[in-house]
Amino acid sequence: MDLDTVFENNEKWITEKLETNSDYFKELAVGQNPELLYIGCSDSRVTAEEVMGAKPGEVFVHRNIANMVISIDLNVLSVVKYAVDYLKVKHIIVCGHYACGGVKAAMQSADLGVLNPWLRNIRDVYRLHKEELNAIEDETKKYDRLVELNVKEQCVNLIKTAVVQKAYRDHGLKVHGWIFDVHTGKLIDLKIDFEGYLRNIMEIYHLD
Repeated sequence: MDLDTVFENNEKWITEKLETNSDYFKELAVGQNPELLYIGCSDSRVTAEEVMGAKPGEVFVHRNIANMVISIDLNVLSVVKYAVDYLKVKHIIVCGHYACGGVKAAMQSADLGVLNPWLRNIRDVYRLHKEELNAIEDETKKYDRLVELNVKEQCVNLIKTAVVQKAYRDHGLKVHGWIFDVHTGKLIDLKIDFEGYLRNIMEIYHLD
């Protein structure tokens, strides 16, 4: 897709929206009231709104390589803070996807330069679950399982934060782990035990 095509498509999109609702952009400019914060991968195949069939204003979105929630990443933490405290979202979704290039790169021993400190966080997930992963002989299945475990660990990282703990206590915010299967187009709910994770980590990570 070249840049001229992008602007042509934009004009067509505007026309289509106005034909359906002449006040579409006036209504869009009023503000947003999303109930979901979606933290996903930057992979160009996984577009959050399209996958969920969501309209503009319905989902607040943050994307990075391999859908990470890292304690020193002010970008993702700022997004979470804004979504939870100001937009008052009811759900935070961490969505990974099979065939994730970031997770695959973390499974290799190659030196990837500036990506090394970012991918190290995925390697830490592997270290935490190495017994389970090393028992999987099929490399594709091992790769897929690491994708799933990475999602779960990023959900745990969210639960460790004060903003999520407070929002859970004050208005029942919940964290969910999903997978997008690029082979079928399906969204898979990993059904993480949010309350169970919360109870298990509160002894160490409880923040008033």
